[in-house]
Amino acid sequence: MSDEGTATLTYVFRVRFRLDSAAGVETDPREFETTVRVTPPPPGEEGWLLFRDALWRGAVNDERHARDLAASWLDVPVVSCEFAELRADEASLDAFREAVAADLGAFNAESVREVLHKYFGSAIRVESADS
Repeated sequence: MSDEGTATLTYVFRVRFRLDSAAGVETDPREFETTVRVTPPPPGEEGWLLFRDALWRGAVNDERHARDLAASWLDVPVVSCEFAELRADEASLDAFREAVAADLGAFNAESVREVLHKYFGSAIRVESADS
């Protein structure tokens, strides 16, 4: 969760994971699904290009890579990882757009709109600052 009044940009994933247990120990269910929210570093900092490296048209671009990422975030064996949406407030989305605009060539695109569509499809939710 973010602090109230703080600009936010959050990637939302649906992740299915399993519990591995010791011999002689059973769990029921063995698999669980959860929502994972990842706050990326600010534009320009290492790791801010998560969207370019992991998404295409609003979905994960490489299922294995997405599972590995989610496993590193959760420290559990991940069965599946699906991108749900990018959540942002206006200020954060504006800052993100500015950072993308500053280097359109890195995205092989001619406009910010093209970049957003290439990687997020229609999976962007803009939230008001008071929600």
